[in-house]
Amino acid sequence: MHEPKTVSMTSFESSAAALRQSLPNLAVHPLRDELYNELHSRPYQVVAMPAQMTHIAVLHGGQYKEAEHQLLTALCEQYQVTGPTTTMPCFYQDFGLFELRWERHNEFSGYTFIRKGELKSEPFQRNAIDYAPKEWIDRLPGQVVAAFHVLIEDVRDADEPAVEQVANYFEKLRLVGSQPANGKAMVWTTFRLHSDGYGRFMIYNRGLSESQLGRLTQRFVELETYRLMASLGLPLARELSPQLSQLELELKQVTDDVATPERGSDDRTLMIKLSKMAAQVEAFRARASYRFSASIAYHGVVQQRLDVLREREREVAGHLTLNEFLVRRLTPAVRTCEVVNKRLEDLSTRVDRASRLLRTRIQLAVEQQNQSLLGALNRRSRIQLRMQQTVEGLSVAAISYYLVSLAKLGFESLYELGVPLNKSLATGMAIPLVVGLVWWGTRRIHHHFNSLDRGAQARAAAEE
Repeated sequence: MHEPKTVSMTSFESSAAALRQSLPNLAVHPLRDELYNELHSRPYQVVAMPAQMTHIAVLHGGQYKEAEHQLLTALCEQYQVTGPTTTMPCFYQDFGLFELRWERHNEFSGYTFIRKGELKSEPFQRNAIDYAPKEWIDRLPGQVVAAFHVLIEDVRDADEPAVEQVANYFEKLRLVGSQPANGKAMVWTTFRLHSDGYGRFMIYNRGLSESQLGRLTQRFVELETYRLMASLGLPLARELSPQLSQLELELKQVTDDVATPERGSDDRTLMIKLSKMAAQVEAFRARASYRFSASIAYHGVVQQRLDVLREREREVAGHLTLNEFLVRRLTPAVRTCEVVNKRLEDLSTRVDRASRLLRTRIQLAVEQQNQSLLGALNRRSRIQLRMQQTVEGLSVAAISYYLVSLAKLGFESLYELGVPLNKSLATGMAIPLVVGLVWWGTRRIHHHFNSLDRGAQARAAAEE
């Protein structure tokens, strides 16, 4: 088994330089070379028969990139072969006893161990991973999601084993059969874990070339890996479903209380309940939205891989085909994730809508209270105005009394100086004059302050 030669970054750099020489006045997009290189970053394998494979998919969640590179570099140094660069998303190397293909994806990394040559024991008794250093495998960073063996045999010049014999290789578990590539291959699996903790696939080549067989094998590896990745959302969906049902029931009760204020429900208590529910829903969304979206996306990849297999639809010796099995078992799981994800979004919308309704009710109540307060303030203002008018009247009398008293003292002083006047008559005549002047002066002052107040109100209204 060997890997087709890929185009190196050096060739892309030289092509970019050549383009700049031929088109010196045009700017080259900085990602142009990377976009060209991306199409060739994960080439299909070419499988030479017979062969064994062991594939392990390790969930890393976007972490451990440096640790993976260091681990691969250490393995290459141990066998004195060329190691990967830090930017390579896919790496292939022949280590003699085994070959390794590594691919890094957004959530997981795939390690495919390959062993060429005839079997020296019964199928699945000694597998490709058994030829790799165990201490190195134990250091793989992350959590194992998929782990399965693939056995590839050439039956173009020989008879295929009987179904009963194949069942023995799978420990008598129920088989799932497939005839992909329009019947040019026969594939057996169980989609179950066996006594060694691995899944198993057997591929019998009936007429495919090594290149075609490599693409077919890669599709089955991806099919099993993405199937398991798509199923990661199901346990979370089952966990969240009863909690969402409880939240929906609580929301219904709160909504009924908001819709029927005659129940006497405390708005503050209702708002606290809605705030807690909103926080719970957002916590669930933060925890589950990505997982559910990923499950739906992985399921789409599984469906695409099933389509390109070109599997014959008829059953094989009474066993379900791959498409029948996965549609029956995997699709409902992904649909469950979709339903729970939709329930989360719907519940979030309903909580927000109930919160808006309650806030509207509270705002109306506050506005009503404000109107009552304004009415009370108006009544108090009228009372204060009347009291002020009363006080103004008393003030006029008091000021007039003191002024008349001063005038009387003045008249008496003039009389003592020899001015011929009737003190009592002069004082009596001064009384209406003094009272009129005091009244007119207080009214002027009152009108002055009122005009200042109206001007301030007009300026405030204009600013608003």
